[in-house]
Amino acid sequence: MRILFVEDEKGIANFIKQGLEEEGFAVDVVPNGNLGLEFAQTNEYDCLLLDWMVPGVSGIEICRRVRLTNTTVPIIFLTAKDTVDDTVFGLGAGANDYIKKPFEFEELLARIRVQLRAKENGGTMLMCNDIVLDPETHQVTRGGKVISMTPKEFSLLEFLMRNKGKVCTRTRIIEHVWDIHFDADTSVIDVYINYLRRKLGAGGGMHLIETVRGVGYVMRDQP
Repeated sequence: MRILFVEDEKGIANFIKQGLEEEGFAVDVVPNGNLGLEFAQTNEYDCLLLDWMVPGVSGIEICRRVRLTNTTVPIIFLTAKDTVDDTVFGLGAGANDYIKKPFEFEELLARIRVQLRAKENGGTMLMCNDIVLDPETHQVTRGGKVISMTPKEFSLLEFLMRNKGKVCTRTRIIEHVWDIHFDADTSVIDVYINYLRRKLGAGGGMHLIETVRGVGYVMRDQP
C-alpha cells in the first residue's frame, strides 16, 4: 500500500514514515503543498495524509483539487487545529478523517486501516480461493494453515490480493510495495514472487499468482 504524506515538520515526517514503513507501507514524504499537489495528481496512492498548514498550497486546497478528479482515495488531515468548526471545514473540503496533533502512532495506523477497509467496500479479510489474508493481524493462511511471511512478502501478497483479477505491472508493484525511489533492478519482484509461490505452495493445490510475460503478475481465483 502506497501513502503520500505532506508534512513540513521534519521530525514528525521521519517518525511517521519510519513507523508506516515498518508496517509494510511504501511512503512518499514531501515538505510543502506545491510538491504535495504535484505528487497527488501525478501518482497513484492508496491514502493521502495531509498536514493542514504547510508552505505553499495548503492541505485544504490539495484536498479540494484532488477531489475534482479522484473521489475514492482516502484523505486524512493531521493538524493542530482543534475546533469543531475546523473539523467540519476540513471534512467539508473532502477529507475522510481528521486527527489532531499530538496523536499516538497506533491511532493514526488504526484510522488508515479503517479508511483502506472502507475503500475496499468489504470486511477486513482478503480472500483468493483458500488463501486468507488479514491486514490487521498480518496473518496469512492457506487451507487453514498459517504461513509465516516477512513484512515485504506480506505487503506484496496484500497488493496482489487487493487487485485480484487485475494485472499488476512491475511499475505499480515497485511503487506500491517498495518506495517510489527504489532504484534497484525490478528483478527483485521476481525473487519475492518466487518466495510467495514457495510459501503458498505449502498449503497445497495450484499456484494462484500468474506471470503475464513482459508486463507483471496477476492473482486470480481458480475454479
